[in-house]
Amino acid sequence: MDLSNLKPAKGSVKKNKRLGRGQGSGRGGTSTRGHKGAKSRSGYSKKIGFEGGQMPLQRRVPKYGFKNINRREYKGINIGMLQNLADKNKLEKIDIEVLVKAGLISKNTLVKILGKGTLEKKLEVHAHAFSKSAIAAIEAKQGTIVKL
Repeated sequence: MDLSNLKPAKGSVKKNKRLGRGQGSGRGGTSTRGHKGAKSRSGYSKKIGFEGGQMPLQRRVPKYGFKNINRREYKGINIGMLQNLADKNKLEKIDIEVLVKAGLISKNTLVKILGKGTLEKKLEVHAHAFSKSAIAAIEAKQGTIVKL
């Protein structure tokens, strides 16, 4: 055996269709595209969402609502999470850098402290916003709130 008589396995290699090579090929004339119409022409591409002339879905469904360009998106963090963080790292003060280091937020994220969970010790909390229940829970333990 040598390189001159190597062949691919039988049936593994398929010949591709040779289109538009005369009537004798069996694929001349219309080149398997049928007769006439846009789909038989070169350069044809249908519009995105085209439904054969039926009114497309994106035009049948009415428009509603709007996007508020002034919306501020906050990442909510519960006081229970702050308590876990304070216990694990023995912290008195929790600010943005601590939360970034813990992997809870990225450095440019706006943070809102929410009131779910319980607080067991006095904490100084720095954040962009606080819910009323979070403020009440932190101040109940004589903690301090710093709005950024």
